[in-house]
Amino acid sequence: MATVGELLAAGTDRLRAAGSPSARLDAELLLADALRTDRTGVLAHAAANAGDGPAARFAVALERRAAGEPVAYIRGLKEFHGLALVTDARALVPRPETELLVDLALAEVADVLGSAPRPPGTPPVRVADVGTGCGAIAVAIAVALRRLGMAGEVEILASDRSADAVALARENAVAHGVADRVGIAVADLLPAAGAAAGMLSAPVRFDLVCANLPYIRTGDLSGLPPPVRFEPSEALDGGPDGLAVIRRLLASLPDRLGEDGLALLEIGSDQAEATDAAVGSLLAGWDCEIVPDLAGLPRIARLTGPARPPEARS
Repeated sequence: MATVGELLAAGTDRLRAAGSPSARLDAELLLADALRTDRTGVLAHAAANAGDGPAARFAVALERRAAGEPVAYIRGLKEFHGLALVTDARALVPRPETELLVDLALAEVADVLGSAPRPPGTPPVRVADVGTGCGAIAVAIAVALRRLGMAGEVEILASDRSADAVALARENAVAHGVADRVGIAVADLLPAAGAAAGMLSAPVRFDLVCANLPYIRTGDLSGLPPPVRFEPSEALDGGPDGLAVIRRLLASLPDRLGEDGLALLEIGSDQAEATDAAVGSLLAGWDCEIVPDLAGLPRIARLTGPARPPEARS
């Protein structure tokens, strides 16, 4: 009977031979899943006998990974912003770089809530998560706000054109206990005002619009790494220049973003200039700030509407 350490070594070799760029990490995660433990447990008990059942589960998982399937799909979960999210082929695997969008959104909501007194009857801060996929952004924001004691002041409406993705997002909202603050609906971009979304309904205007929409160029799809090819192509394909879906959302913002609202859009690392140009052509007078990620690469477009004189706001 093989030990945990022996299975890990053999699994790492198998995945390395299959071309995995993260063979050791993949093997650790998959073996931990097979053993119903975590990576620490795998490393701490390398000399222990693994058992026939875990060894068989690990062998199956290795072959799926060797064929290119994402580790997150094989395990059925992905860690994102400190949460374990159910993840499968109904939606994209959440990426670490998207956590920046969550952090920026949380900072904005905290600023709005703390900028002025909120007497009883003050409307909630209304947040949209467009193209929610598995619900990663919406659920992460809601859980963080609950931890900060702010959840009762915010309503989050998540949407996706894929009914399968919406079902997955609802599973994650329920699993993390935020289904009362996160309404999820099937919609092409922003749902129509008044549309039902779980326990909520879509407002006419949002205070904050977050979006991680498809931004891969159609011509680049065939050259993506094997794991990405297992993910839904409609959640990746952004058209000839990668910005086709993003442009459609930009065009809708004047009608759906509130007076002092903000939009946060994830973009490709080489799309800063093109995004700025798209904003300039579709949203005259709007400000577009490109926020870099931890690697210094362009990652989030931060959009605000033109300033209005005080007399126009009354």
